[in-house]
Amino acid sequence: MAENLLFSIVIPTYNRPDRLRTCLEAIAKIEYSRENFEVIVVDDGSEMPLDPIVAPFKPDLDLKLLRQENAGPASARNAGAAIATGKFIVFTDDDCLPTANWLSILATQFASNAQALIGGQTINALSENVYSTASQLLIDYLYEYYNHGKATVNFFASNNFALPVEKFRSIAGFDTNFPLAAGEDREFCDRWLDRGGKLVYAPQAQVYHAHQLTLLTFWRQHFNYGRGAFCFHQARAQRKRSPIAVEPLSFYFKLLTYPLLKVSLPQAIYLSVLMFLSQIANVLGFFYERRAAGPQVSNLT
Repeated sequence: MAENLLFSIVIPTYNRPDRLRTCLEAIAKIEYSRENFEVIVVDDGSEMPLDPIVAPFKPDLDLKLLRQENAGPASARNAGAAIATGKFIVFTDDDCLPTANWLSILATQFASNAQALIGGQTINALSENVYSTASQLLIDYLYEYYNHGKATVNFFASNNFALPVEKFRSIAGFDTNFPLAAGEDREFCDRWLDRGGKLVYAPQAQVYHAHQLTLLTFWRQHFNYGRGAFCFHQARAQRKRSPIAVEPLSFYFKLLTYPLLKVSLPQAIYLSVLMFLSQIANVLGFFYERRAAGPQVSNLT
């Protein structure tokens, strides 16, 4: 390991070469010493070879390309972490664009929280896309609800968080029983807290999320979140953790009215409708996965 290599950026990718190129372009603009970070792209079985996408960035970045058979983002992140040589591992996604000061902010945070999991802020890069806006507003609401004004921060999305690489390995990384990009980050944060870890929110560490959605893909995304939520409940049950309490009605009322606080009319009304739709999709996905698991499933009460 290079003596002064501080960060290993791990990017899982699958069949999105154009998004990956844009992500790497943003990383190439990061204002941080090239001797202090590496980039590990994990190709999760894409149909086309990614060497032509990655090759132009190698002269400027310490960049590795790892390929595996398609196994899902949790497995891809773990594979990247396994070959990381930095002191801290930083996760983002191929449709994310880190800001120029991203690593500098994280370095400042780790100077005073060396053993913490640091989560940054994700900003919607497609403000003209109402479905992408709704999806990001939902994440923003969850961050405010679960992370603000509480003694313990509870959750970060895996497209923008960082932690000591050895501590990541010590708790076996992401749970690869999550085949979809849905819920594995929530389970990891919960397990991190269960092992006595600390989560620290650093909103200045920002990435822009360019996730193009349609009504159909918005529905599918939140249906899959419901499937991931079921897997999360199962993982907690296997660790003999207490069941997650059902949120009060005020949680859902505030969720549905959240767009009215953030966006002007009439778009806010449609966004509220999409928030409602997301919760229906989530519930259906949860029970779909529960039924698929069969009668041997743990009792979720």
